Amino acid sequence: MVSGYVEILRARHAARLLVGTLVGRLPNATAAIAIVLFVRAEGGSYSLAGALAAVYGVANAVGQPVLGRLVDLHGQPRVQLPGAVLSGLAMGVFAFAGVGTPVLAYAAVAAAGLFTPPLEGGLRALWPSVLRKEDQVHTAYAMDAVAQEVMFTVGPLLVTVCVSLWSAQAALLVLNVVGVLGALSVVVSPPSRAWRSAPREAHWLGALRSPGLLALLGAFLFIGMALGSITVAAVPYADEHGGDAVYGWLMAALGLGALVGGAVYGARQWAGEPGRRLRVLVALLAVCYLPLMLMPGAFAMVLLTVVAGVFLAPAIACAFVLVDLHAPRGTVTEAFSWLVTTFTVGASVGTGLAGPVVEAGGALWGFAVPGAAGAVSLLVLACTGRVLAAPARGKVVAASSENDPNRAVEPRFSSGDRA
Repeated sequence: MVSGYVEILRARHAARLLVGTLVGRLPNATAAIAIVLFVRAEGGSYSLAGALAAVYGVANAVGQPVLGRLVDLHGQPRVQLPGAVLSGLAMGVFAFAGVGTPVLAYAAVAAAGLFTPPLEGGLRALWPSVLRKEDQVHTAYAMDAVAQEVMFTVGPLLVTVCVSLWSAQAALLVLNVVGVLGALSVVVSPPSRAWRSAPREAHWLGALRSPGLLALLGAFLFIGMALGSITVAAVPYADEHGGDAVYGWLMAALGLGALVGGAVYGARQWAGEPGRRLRVLVALLAVCYLPLMLMPGAFAMVLLTVVAGVFLAPAIACAFVLVDLHAPRGTVTEAFSWLVTTFTVGASVGTGLAGPVVEAGGALWGFAVPGAAGAVSLLVLACTGRVLAAPARGKVVAASSENDPNRAVEPRFSSGDRA
């Protein structure tokens, strides 16, 4: 397992791109908690804090595919770095202006979310040109999914450390400065500067004109709903079994399960059609959500939550492969950004849906939501199996590689979207 990951990280530029992307995405991973803590430190209400965090999330969901399309059209450095700087400046305005002028606060967090650079999609577009071997790229996708879980686990801890050492305002400023430096590290790297998207057909739908991608996005909307609903359902359970400490352990256990599952999944090569493999992974994911309804004691519940997270990262890694296969020529960054956006929107919908369900039926019915959402996701994949299995148009050996300055002929694992 370790040797496969080490081999990837030893590839030229691979470690730099992975670390730079993770550091560059810290502001995005920590935005919600940083905004809430800052608003409360400024004397604002929880309602205002939640509304500002929601505005940031919506703006981010809108901005990711838009900026992803611009990356495909104009390259990474011209979009990623200006986006990171503008997002950081907007959050700086919010940090210095505070919440005394609500209109300015809303505008600042909206701009910060809108201009957040699509570093996640950009990294996945770069992996094939950095590694060049199909098996290594698939392993890198799994490692990428695991790394995201680490970031979303460590990020909130960094916010609390900054707040305890300095202030909530300092946390906003420091994390955004660090994020800009991470984006800078990525965009000045040779692979990012050399990367060019394949020529694309002019179409207002962009990546969304792919039926296979639409099917995948439909499935992952419900997977996001499942994840978002767990974060809400766990609150009343924790209130009855030990309070905030238990809630923290449950959320950490969910991330731990994803880390373990992603690490194991990426340690071996998987034969067969990825669409079929994704259906199996989503089926296992849905099944593992069901035992949460047993709601045993805290220790057993933490173990069940670990199991519930095991198949999340493998499903995401498998989805990356399918995105690459089905993204229309010249839209690979946009396509990956759409997956990020859809998953985020699904999590927000799941959070909103689980609230009334918990109020009406308690934690038991709250934990029924992720299982139901997982089942619907599986149904979507089952109904669109032929679409996902069909090879995307033009997926053949290219006459020349987009990323090879010598224009050497080489087979691609994905096709015309060498990315």
